[in-house]
Amino acid sequence: MKIQEVILKAMAGKLKWWEAAEIIGVTDRTMRRWRQEYEEHGYKGLWDYRKRSPSPKRVPVGDLEKVLRLYREVYFDFNVQHFHEKLCEEHGLAYSYTWVKTALQQAGLVERRKKRGSHRKRRPRRPLPGMLLHIDGSEHRWFGDERYFELIVIMDDATSEIYYAQLVEAESTHSVMVALREVIETRGLFCSLYSDRAGHFFVTPKRGEKVDRSRPTQVGRALQELSVKMIAAYSPQARGRSERNFGTWQGRLPQELRLRGIVDLEGANEFLRNEYIAEFNNRFAVPAAQKGTAFVRTQRKDMDRVFSTQHERTVGNDNTVSLDNRVLQLNKTRWRNTLAGQSVTVHEHLDGRVSIRYGPHLVAEYAPDQLPVPLPRKRGTPRPGGIRKAA
Repeated sequence: MKIQEVILKAMAGKLKWWEAAEIIGVTDRTMRRWRQEYEEHGYKGLWDYRKRSPSPKRVPVGDLEKVLRLYREVYFDFNVQHFHEKLCEEHGLAYSYTWVKTALQQAGLVERRKKRGSHRKRRPRRPLPGMLLHIDGSEHRWFGDERYFELIVIMDDATSEIYYAQLVEAESTHSVMVALREVIETRGLFCSLYSDRAGHFFVTPKRGEKVDRSRPTQVGRALQELSVKMIAAYSPQARGRSERNFGTWQGRLPQELRLRGIVDLEGANEFLRNEYIAEFNNRFAVPAAQKGTAFVRTQRKDMDRVFSTQHERTVGNDNTVSLDNRVLQLNKTRWRNTLAGQSVTVHEHLDGRVSIRYGPHLVAEYAPDQLPVPLPRKRGTPRPGGIRKAA
């Protein structure tokens, strides 16, 4: 190590001063003299030995010690860029990013990053917002403890603007539909959606092979109805923009939650919705290459039906329908004596309601607290996915 690195480690509390003297190979007396000169003249190049006078660009040792102390005691889990922003905004220490990074690395508080891998060609962004949106989930210990949650993010390819970001127990058809519906209702319909090949996006008959577009999932069916094209990614590298975005989230959000004492999903999602998404966009969003937008306001009034999990069922002779081991009774309609033997569609809505439709007709609807109690299961019967509760 360089002598300066050893001294910085000692100033940061990573080494004892006598240990620093031993590493460098000098006596304790020499180390005390170096320490005194260092405190008097400052950090790296602060003393111009050609002119025998202090450099006008020197950084006071007190400021250096404050930077190291803040990182060690308060911002120990921040990345360098995030920490540098806090120094400038919260503590009035407007030193350059390079200086802060060098100080932390030489003090042993931050590891030097490895060199990047093989060269890859960057895919150009779409020119207009709304042409391509990325959706992905990142499982991480967002609260800094042993709990893992999924962060679902929808980002615009043209600007890297975040339209949606919420923490959920697990990424699923329900949580993805909630995210997509919110973006469409607040921003409008978009042209295409780029995602991985998770089971709620695509059906992949064999691992590693192409997706089967003739068998749409519930999410795929909903987007087909809205004329939104789905694009499947076949490798993490293909989703590089989204992957890098999650690297930024993982390097910042847990620290922001810790500083605010937020330890539950409800508080974290409220913070994301009301504060942090806007702050994130202000810092990382970029202007689009062209003026205008590809978003189109939707005039559809049936979004509640579109973004529901739909199942085809045949009505029994007693005018009942089975779903997830529940028996749903249908009442007599004015326009038909019985629906026995007819095909109906059962809709599981995002708010927990269940409705049954025969063609365009609504024949039954159940609030979450009105659903029948599931029948006892026979031993050895596999348990299907139950009706999801409202988020």
